[in-house]
Formats: sequence, structure tokens, C-alpha cells
Amino acid sequence: MSAASRPRTGWRRASRVLAAVLLLWFAGFAWFLHLAARPGARDPHAGGIVALTGGADRIRTALRLLAAGAADKLLVSGIGGGADLADLTRRARLDPRPLAPRITLGRGATSTRGNALEAAAWVRAEHLHSLIVVTGFYHMPRALTEFRRALPDVRLVPVPVRPPGLRRWDGLTHWAGLRLMTEEYMKFLAAQIGLTTLWPGPGPLLQTAAPPRRPA
Repeated sequence: MSAASRPRTGWRRASRVLAAVLLLWFAGFAWFLHLAARPGARDPHAGGIVALTGGADRIRTALRLLAAGAADKLLVSGIGGGADLADLTRRARLDPRPLAPRITLGRGATSTRGNALEAAAWVRAEHLHSLIVVTGFYHMPRALTEFRRALPDVRLVPVPVRPPGLRRWDGLTHWAGLRLMTEEYMKFLAAQIGLTTLWPGPGPLLQTAAPPRRPA
């Protein structure tokens, strides 16, 4: 092989490797979209519910499941700031007083991995064997990956929630929707290979939901 042909051969090999990597990436992305498109259980029932914060629809769905008797207890994981039960129930248009004794607020989680660890601590404390997981549909594959790692012996029942802007898959034709799914896919890959276990974040911080104050 002449010296002039070596760069061309190396370039062809690099091109093949790049093409193979891109093919695997797009195949994985298609599989991820398939996982995210899976519908949730029609009549879910479990020992407990965990709602991962990140959208009002998630909290609303979880509270309505709790009120309907889908489970006996609810953990809302990843609450930031000074949000209380009244803040969480206001948009769901539910009276929080009957639900308050059955709700736990998780304030320690700052990531999906943290949500899973917080839920695991709560599940152990409540002696639960099954759990309804409520989060965005695009977030569900990554959430289940982390929850299965943290709760290998607990039955998980996914209830995915669709944000208003992504009610249908044609939302992916818009740049915002495509970017959301692409970013979530990369995070999903990181969770799949265990990179998220390297940075667990703060520990669980569980608080019983205080009943709302009555007007004086």
C-alpha cells in the first residue's frame, strides 16, 4: 500500500465506524420512542403511588388516582422550595383535607435517580410491594430504569402523562418536541449504562403532608 492510499483507507474505515454508530443511535432512538409510546394501565391499582414533579398534569393525575382509590398512599417526590399540599392540590381542584393523611412529600430528590432512591426509602418505610409511577410519557422509560434498579422486588405500574403540547406524536415534527425527545433519549442511555449511579445526589427527605390551615 502506497503512502498516498493510506489516508484514504483510514478515512473509509472511520466513515464506516461513524456510519455504524449513527445507525445504532437512530435504531436506539426508535426503540426509545416505542417505549415512550406505550400506554399506561387503564385501571391501575397498587399499594402506593409516586408522582415525579415536573408538571402540573403529573400531580393532578396522581391526586385523582389517590382520590379514586387506586392506592392507599401517595408520595410526591422532588418538591422544591416551600410548596405545600395546598399548592399541589389547588390546580387539581380537589379538597386536600381528606387526602392529607395519605400523602408524603419528598423534598430531597433533585434528579430521576434521586426520585428512585427517595421512593425506595418510602416504599421500605411503608412496607409496599407495588407502586404506580406517574410521570411524563417521555420521562417514563428513564424513570422505570432507575426505579427498577432501586426497587428490584417491587411491581411497578406505569401511568404516563402527556403534556398539552405533545398530546399526539405529530408534536415531534416541531423542533421543541424533537429536541425534548432527543435530550431525554441521551439521559435514558446514561441511565441504562449506569452513569447516573455515580452521582446519587442528596439523600431522601420525607415529610408527612401537613393539613392546610383553615381560614381564621
